[in-house]
Amino acid sequence: MGEVIGALLPLAVGVAISPIPIVAAILMLLSANAGSASVGFGIGWIVGIVAATGVFILLSGAVGASDEDGSSSVSWIKVVLGVLLVLLAAKQWRDRADTSTPKWMQAIDQLTLPKAAGLGVVLAAVNPKNLLLCVSAGVTIGAGGSSAGGDVIALVVFTLIAGSTVLIPVIGYALAADRLRDPLASAKTWLQEQNHAVMAIVLAIMGAVMIGKGLGGF
Repeated sequence: MGEVIGALLPLAVGVAISPIPIVAAILMLLSANAGSASVGFGIGWIVGIVAATGVFILLSGAVGASDEDGSSSVSWIKVVLGVLLVLLAAKQWRDRADTSTPKWMQAIDQLTLPKAAGLGVVLAAVNPKNLLLCVSAGVTIGAGGSSAGGDVIALVVFTLIAGSTVLIPVIGYALAADRLRDPLASAKTWLQEQNHAVMAIVLAIMGAVMIGKGLGGF
């Protein structure tokens, strides 16, 4: 269990410091529907992380159980995921000069709670950058050999860490909106400017870690 959670920490941090969802949460907190939109986004973000990771916990566990050489299959999966993360990191680095605001962000001011929740799910479970990290986490948990209860605990730990950077501003804003308004605006500007560079570094590190773990399993 400890080894699995240790392997999950860098992946969870990778999801947590992904700039796009943080910027989206901040934009909602600065919008006209700050209360309902930010809560909806936070819920959707957590649900998306749990869903994407949970599916691959089950799939990787099934691969290990049905394959006589399950450890080899899981190792290959980790290597492939690591290579995909490194390739995505290279793309992010090439795009680091692009600081334009995506069109969907420009419409955030009009989001209702259900639409914000849907956006949270999409950014967590469909956005390729976060999806690959969640898939990697799911494979790590599913191949860890823990009991069902252990897998649930690992998933909860991963989700809490991964979702913390969205949940903390939402909760903090609910408690101290006036104090947080200016710091949130400054953080939003910096994250928008550094989005691609930050993600390139994070994805490259996570990719190298996954490749190393995969090669170590042969």
